[in-house]
Amino acid sequence: MGLVVQQVSQMLDLCRNLFVAMLGLGGGIAVGSGLVSLLIILDLIPRLAQLGNAYRKSLWFETAVTAGALFWTIADFMGWRLFMPNHLVMPVAGLLDGLFVGMLAAALTEVMNVLPILAKRMSLSKHIAALVWAMVLGKTAGSLFDWLYYQW
Repeated sequence: MGLVVQQVSQMLDLCRNLFVAMLGLGGGIAVGSGLVSLLIILDLIPRLAQLGNAYRKSLWFETAVTAGALFWTIADFMGWRLFMPNHLVMPVAGLLDGLFVGMLAAALTEVMNVLPILAKRMSLSKHIAALVWAMVLGKTAGSLFDWLYYQW
């Protein structure tokens, strides 16, 4: 009787592990395809290449994004760790993360034509540069307030 209970328990553990693996794989595919479709719809990489006058090198940008995603996915699965002082690594990681999120937000804003519509509705068409700077400084101030006040 004890052998049957042990086999049933092992079978339930196997089913649970398969379910968790399938759930993780499905979630990863959903998030990954959502990010890729967002990058494609926003045309982020070619737009960055155009802004940097490096349109001929846009293949390098696309390869870098793909290789970075693949590398860090493998690093996460393998449990690789960097043993470096946090005061050296965290500012660089935060800066790069902030640049990516900022460029993604700017690309989304540009595609949706939010700023021209907002400036026209608020009669601020002449002051669109000031509007952009106000948004940038507001986001920066809000992020700093969050990090310095709530995180510590």
